[in-house]
Amino acid sequence: MNKTDLCGLTGEEIFRIIQTEGFDYNHAIRVTNAIYKKRILDFNRISNIPKKLRTYLKNSTTTGIYEPIASESSIDNTEKYLFRNSAGNQFETVYIPDGRRNTVCVSTQSGCRMGCPFCATSKYGFYGSLSAGDILNQVLSIPQASGVTHIVLMGMGEPMDNLENVLKATSIMTAEWGMAISPRNISVSTVGIMPAVSLFLEKSRCNLTLSLYSPFEEERISVIPAEKKYPAIKIIRIMKSYPLQKKRRFSIAYVMMKDVNDTDRHLRGIKTMLAGSGIRVNILPYHPVKNDINASSSDERMQYFRHDLVISGISASVRKSRGADISAACGLLATGLKHDI
Repeated sequence: MNKTDLCGLTGEEIFRIIQTEGFDYNHAIRVTNAIYKKRILDFNRISNIPKKLRTYLKNSTTTGIYEPIASESSIDNTEKYLFRNSAGNQFETVYIPDGRRNTVCVSTQSGCRMGCPFCATSKYGFYGSLSAGDILNQVLSIPQASGVTHIVLMGMGEPMDNLENVLKATSIMTAEWGMAISPRNISVSTVGIMPAVSLFLEKSRCNLTLSLYSPFEEERISVIPAEKKYPAIKIIRIMKSYPLQKKRRFSIAYVMMKDVNDTDRHLRGIKTMLAGSGIRVNILPYHPVKNDINASSSDERMQYFRHDLVISGISASVRKSRGADISAACGLLATGLKHDI
């Protein structure tokens, strides 16, 4: 008998499963609280539901929570986890502790099909989109789950290429009957797939980050193929026009490469593109992949960009690199992975 995985289901979906046995919606919510808040793996430990329901769940469903198959620790206390789902697809997750802020960077696909040449995940290939349950499991199953304060969907894959499951997963993350995490503490990253971005902004209250690379179309298209069909300037126009809800944040991720996209001309281009928008800029160091001749801009150059943006009225910060020694930093996920299933 094939059992139904409950992780990734809404309270309403779980109710539809159990109502045929005479149980009500309140019973379903107790089950979701047990899975998403308490991360209970054994139905017999859900004490606030009838024994008959515990037995039914045990016989016909599973929690759907599964453990990583491997892990690595960085010298900066970042942890990287490798998962394999029931389809045999591999994906990586990164846990980043930073004082009171504990972030999990989750993947939305096994590999990626966006074709960006500077990204190790793109070089890995594409093997499939992850289900909402797979996405949620990356938070629920790690040892540090109880201390997670922030979630970023910035791991392997393009979230807007798997929008249905991303929207479902983030709705469960933010639901009171789910993980009850504030949407202001959840950020979703994209290279920019315009129809999906518009739908995400309409359907979700979570933050959005656009990976820019360059403010100039002819440069961006050389490393982000999506630019050809969905120009960044049009994505930013959509972000500018969308009314910002309280404490919701729109950002640009700008990975800086020495003598490539860190010139004063690029700085002026960013300022022109974002003037008066309220969109902030996250400046990140570049992490070269194998056989890459490019290098990251210096700390001084990144701080120069940040300072000039700030005095121009554009909020900006330089993000620290975490987990580079275990290939857990930006652009390095899937380094060394081989798809052998």
